[in-house]
Amino acid sequence: MPNDMTIEDTVQELDFTELDPFDVAPLRLTVDLQALTDNWRDLSARSGRARAGAVVKADAYGLGIEDCGTALYHAGARDFFVAVASEGATLRPYAPEARIFVLSGIWPGQESLFFDHDLVPVLASEEQLAFWMSVLSERGPYPCALQVDTGFNRLGLSVDEAIALAQDVSRPASFSPVLILSHLHSGDTATAESNQAQLSTFGEVSRAFEGVEASLSASAGIFLGQDYHFDLTRPGIALYGGEAMNALANPLRPVATAEARIVQIRDAKAGETVSYGGTHQLSRDSRLAVAAVGYADGYLRNLSGSGIALRETVPLGAFGFVAGERVPVVGRVTMDLTIFDVTDIPARDIQAGDYIELFGQNMPLDEVARAAGTIGYELLTGLGLRYERRYIDPEI
Repeated sequence: MPNDMTIEDTVQELDFTELDPFDVAPLRLTVDLQALTDNWRDLSARSGRARAGAVVKADAYGLGIEDCGTALYHAGARDFFVAVASEGATLRPYAPEARIFVLSGIWPGQESLFFDHDLVPVLASEEQLAFWMSVLSERGPYPCALQVDTGFNRLGLSVDEAIALAQDVSRPASFSPVLILSHLHSGDTATAESNQAQLSTFGEVSRAFEGVEASLSASAGIFLGQDYHFDLTRPGIALYGGEAMNALANPLRPVATAEARIVQIRDAKAGETVSYGGTHQLSRDSRLAVAAVGYADGYLRNLSGSGIALRETVPLGAFGFVAGERVPVVGRVTMDLTIFDVTDIPARDIQAGDYIELFGQNMPLDEVARAAGTIGYELLTGLGLRYERRYIDPEI
């Protein structure tokens, strides 16, 4: 404000025309559905003869199951995977002719949820299998899928249990699995010997279920080659622009861009400290941008520039991007606010009200995640409720 202007003068000059909430939101998230569908088509092509499904669990990795599901369905995806039945029920109106697989299976009391929304349970234990058989005895034939553990030691029938089931001539005719699936525990590491071992084991199981489609590969497995593709692949994080493979440049487009508004730009003297605990001491006179984002919004405390144990092993905290430059987080990330050092940006190029990119087009998701000692999955799925969202529709 010029020195000769009063606050009253400034108020009179303001334009109170109603603005788009996205343009003034403290936090905003842009979801590029064109990039999402381009990524799906890329992964579909990499899947070769196999169909590419789409994993949309955890609200499409935090980006919105309704909008992402719709875009993927119109792009051609016809096999979707969710974690729990309620996610499948939410997705169903947006993917009307798709098969929707529920990875956590089915439990007593959920039958109507599955049948009313045409969901396919993925059975992963003897207990679920026994319950499902009892359901079929009353209802009659209904599709299911079987998950087999080939070395992950997470969910799934054992290999012996699965093969015994395949060879059981007494199993009811109403029991008709439409998919056998397993999961690679080190698929993101192309040189891992366990990949070949799991592939061999899963091949044995899939041959036992002759005529039933098989699926082994999530995002990472798609990059391991056609031997891993079987009939159906299950891309997840790669759809949303995250890294699928270690030691491989990410060929996919970023989908989500998160930004925080600068609430204040303040001057601070050399020797002063920044944020809780005073863990960052300024070595020069500085300009600090205080942005409206914190760990309540999924911008993790481990992204702090100092004052956390992680900085002893991962020296650098996070960076943001503003006015064409990368700017570091200084001090601790707090619940609602994070402080960035913008000293090296000319004062004329930045002001309160501007937005700092947290991750997205200029700050790669997984680079930011590594600064927090974590993975892109956690940043996406941890997005808080305060982001104003804008979806860029794909071209028809």
